[in-house]
Amino acid sequence: MATATFRLPTASLLPRSHSSSAPLKQRRSSRAVCSVSRRSSAEIPFPPVNPGDPFLMKLASAVARNPEAVLNRTVNSDVPPYLDIYDSPKLMATPAQVERSGSYRNSRSREPPPDLPSLLLEGRIVYIGMPLVSAVTELVLAQLMYLQYMDPEQPIYLYINSTGTIRDDGEIVALEYEGFAIYDAMMQIKNKSYLFDMQIHTVGVGAAIGQACLLLAAGTKGKRFMLPHAKAMIQQPRVPSTGLLPASDVIIRAREALLQRDLLVELLAKHTGNPVEVVANKMKRSFYMDPTRAIEFGVADKIVRRGEETIISPSKDSENNPRY
Repeated sequence: MATATFRLPTASLLPRSHSSSAPLKQRRSSRAVCSVSRRSSAEIPFPPVNPGDPFLMKLASAVARNPEAVLNRTVNSDVPPYLDIYDSPKLMATPAQVERSGSYRNSRSREPPPDLPSLLLEGRIVYIGMPLVSAVTELVLAQLMYLQYMDPEQPIYLYINSTGTIRDDGEIVALEYEGFAIYDAMMQIKNKSYLFDMQIHTVGVGAAIGQACLLLAAGTKGKRFMLPHAKAMIQQPRVPSTGLLPASDVIIRAREALLQRDLLVELLAKHTGNPVEVVANKMKRSFYMDPTRAIEFGVADKIVRRGEETIISPSKDSENNPRY
């Protein structure tokens, strides 16, 4: 069908008879018409006909409606061939221009939403939900410094659900220095609105074991919270595997582990208000504490129950832009 359509204008212009009896003037006019039609058709680079091609089918229908538009068209170098016989195409919006359907800040977002840690930072929340490996320590330190830089007059909320430097099966995954690094950063943060007293509200939301228990106890006195089913546990630091080390290095590591234990005992005694001897005696074995026992030992101050107390005060724009 498309082939016949393309040949339609040429066939319609050809003479029906070439007999010698025709007048000379008519034969000359017929030759002129044939010459024009051949030249016009030769100037149009017809593409191969493919009935399944939507572009060719549309082109064929355009030729059938108005052959002169193809035969006598003006060449425009700025437009690809044959596109000038159609209406100007309308470009579709790119995916980046289409408004996303997700919502953020109670409104339709025109840009990708931030990641979860960034959303928590908006509420001045630092969440420790993994063992204290180096990547976690790096992120927590950066978040603490960022919040201190952005607004030193507002408290920081440190949520803790971590097994410290070990996994739940007892395998060592990090050095004790990771926990001490976060602890030192907490001690360095000062708050102008509280007479340069550190204001970091700690919240135990799951497990706070080992170094994570120290971070829970190191929060601001009176602002150390635990949820009803959270657990806290203190234990001695453990020596990493020493199977490939010489005997002298094993002794060095053992001495360093003892120094870390003594430092951990000293810091826990400082923040819990217990004598060093009491803390050292409790740490001889793993010492688990539920929220009530943790309050008695001095690790936490309050148990947060549903509807009894709000840990974080509502933001300034919560009335105009509710989050939930």
